Amino acid sequence: MSKTWNTRTRAVHGGSRRSQYGEVSEAIFLTQGFVYDSAEAAEARFIESGDDEFIYARYGNPTVKMFEERIASLEGAEDAFATASGMAAVSGALTAMLKAGDHVVSAKALFGSCLYVLEDVLTRFGVEVTFVDGTDMDQWRAAVRPDTKAVFFESVSNPTLEVVDIRAVSQIAHEVGALVLVDNVFATPVFSDAIAQGADVVIYSATKHIDGQGRTLGGVILGTREFIRKTVEPYMKHTGGSMSPFTAWVMLKGLETLSLRVNAQAENALRTIEAVREHPALVRAIYPGHPSHPQHNLALAQMEKGGTVISLDLKGGQPAAFTFLNALKIGKISNNLGDAKTIVTHPATTTHSRLTEEQRAELGITPGLVRVSMGIEDTEDLIGDIGQALDSTLTG
Repeated sequence: MSKTWNTRTRAVHGGSRRSQYGEVSEAIFLTQGFVYDSAEAAEARFIESGDDEFIYARYGNPTVKMFEERIASLEGAEDAFATASGMAAVSGALTAMLKAGDHVVSAKALFGSCLYVLEDVLTRFGVEVTFVDGTDMDQWRAAVRPDTKAVFFESVSNPTLEVVDIRAVSQIAHEVGALVLVDNVFATPVFSDAIAQGADVVIYSATKHIDGQGRTLGGVILGTREFIRKTVEPYMKHTGGSMSPFTAWVMLKGLETLSLRVNAQAENALRTIEAVREHPALVRAIYPGHPSHPQHNLALAQMEKGGTVISLDLKGGQPAAFTFLNALKIGKISNNLGDAKTIVTHPATTTHSRLTEEQRAELGITPGLVRVSMGIEDTEDLIGDIGQALDSTLTG
């Protein structure tokens, strides 16, 4: 693969491995094990495997390797490890590197399952976790200590779409030798440049955007070759969080159209927020790609575009939010995001329902907040659908 290829070309051709048959579409090596020519060859492979030598699907597989190499090329990372889900990637990256007594600083605006890993799982095993407002650099400086092992945050928070300054946080963390782990789902591999901006480890739920068509669960951890192969791989291959070959093949197909989809979704997001942001049913309309967002300049500096998700806060609280969701004709009520279909979520009663009312209030997750993951449908149809659903909250 040429190092001069641009993103869309890398997303189609990166990491390709063709068999002797010269297939156009990548082959699915749907096997959990591999055969050796001799007992000596088996022994040698367990001592050290080459790039195209495999032992067991939990350790690696040719189809999975294609996906890992392709996504690493897109992200500008040395290596990647593909996982069974996005949360397997988050928990695996953190657990693989931490031990009792280690200190982590994390932004508090996180997806509910990420908060569970940090608040409940890691602390159960003796890891100390300090939470901060991810947008406040003074809080990061105050929380990071000489013994801090890692910092963790979502580059764009779910669901209130706050943008964390990757360069600034990375500089603070690196001054004490801490690793910077970024959950980069909302930025997407197309809009992201997180590693160039200072992140050491980038994590994606490949379920979102990369598959982006509602088919499979998957995740990926990206970083240096040493971190991926010496820290992440030993933990993941022994605990069973690896991606299946079939899933990797679906993700390879998803990468081929990723840039086309997320650019169309980002365009839909911007045009929709421009059309509805002054609607009388709304308290606020949130989109990092619009000048009204308080971190608009930072968002464009980090991602070039504002992403694929908007959030709408309705005046009537939960009843108005439910009326809005139920009135939609194109947008589908679900808890996923990054799909080709427009998906609408009420975070307070679904994805963030495990948080206390006080925690949700602190994070800005109001009863009226609705997260809208924009799809690739016709823009005017989406604006019309969201507009009529907002209208229904005023008349219903």
